[in-house]
Amino acid sequence: MFISKIGIDLGTTNTLVFIPKKGIVIDEPTVVAKAIPENTILSIGKEAKEMVGKTPENIIVYRPLREGVIADYYVTKAMLSYFISHAVGFNIIKPEIVISVSSGITMVEKRAARGAAKEAGAKEVYLVKEPILAALGAGIPINSSAGSMIVNLGGGTSEIAVISLGGMVSFTSEKIGGDNLDKNIADYIRKKYHLIIGEQTAERIKIEIGSALPLKEDKVLKVRGRDSSGLPKDIDFTSSETAEAVNKSLFGIVEAVRKVFNQTPPELIADVMEKGIILSGGTSKLWNIDKYLEQELSIPVFIAEDPYFCVSKGTAIILNHLDRYKRTLLSKI
Repeated sequence: MFISKIGIDLGTTNTLVFIPKKGIVIDEPTVVAKAIPENTILSIGKEAKEMVGKTPENIIVYRPLREGVIADYYVTKAMLSYFISHAVGFNIIKPEIVISVSSGITMVEKRAARGAAKEAGAKEVYLVKEPILAALGAGIPINSSAGSMIVNLGGGTSEIAVISLGGMVSFTSEKIGGDNLDKNIADYIRKKYHLIIGEQTAERIKIEIGSALPLKEDKVLKVRGRDSSGLPKDIDFTSSETAEAVNKSLFGIVEAVRKVFNQTPPELIADVMEKGIILSGGTSKLWNIDKYLEQELSIPVFIAEDPYFCVSKGTAIILNHLDRYKRTLLSKI
């Protein structure tokens, strides 16, 4: 079967590739390992992420996307080429590709995203803003005249938008995401326990016991790192401590939601208050984040079904009705 259409959720932390009739065929970290002297790429995705914090001086591991946009054009092109070739295999047809992009993307960044995908093997590239894709994937009727608010919490950015009649009436893209929460946790442990932990350890804490609010029955995780004397050390870290650690970043998301409300017509605000806010994205899996936002905003907050896959589900809907959406949502440059 020749593949003529591909959807790519190109995230700061993870990249998901969707193919019609096959579903999600790739779900890998947006991470690249590169040898410095030869300037060659050693590995991409899961294999590269396993190297984080473990490489010698002549190998660097990094993310070619920063805060939702392309930071390294050539590495992003190589990474997209790798994902596309692994998704389609032997394919003589150049596919049409739908790619998610930040709502705050500039024209220069759009050209970079489209150029990288074209050079990686795309016949045509359509860029769709993340809040639209997330709303579609969450089952929100975006063409309705009633307003809906989607808050897509990703690894590098939080995309917040009020959607009505198929478009974004008000929106913002804030550089707050899961990566910030990891850094918050690592900084908190360093200051409180004088213990230095790695990026992957901080992420594991967030995933396994992370919470936006203190818990009555704390979850505890044994954390290992390097103390101020340079020796290994273990501590017991609790869910309530993660809530304290990430509070500043979570409050930044609250402020971003308030900023969008300030730009939204009153009629649409009334719709959102009645229907509630929908959360999507991997960071919305943080325990109690819906309760935290509800408490701060005094508006019902609901987490979408399979929030991590909402954007990729949105690309699926676009691909299944590509001719219709070409005339409306797709940003073709």
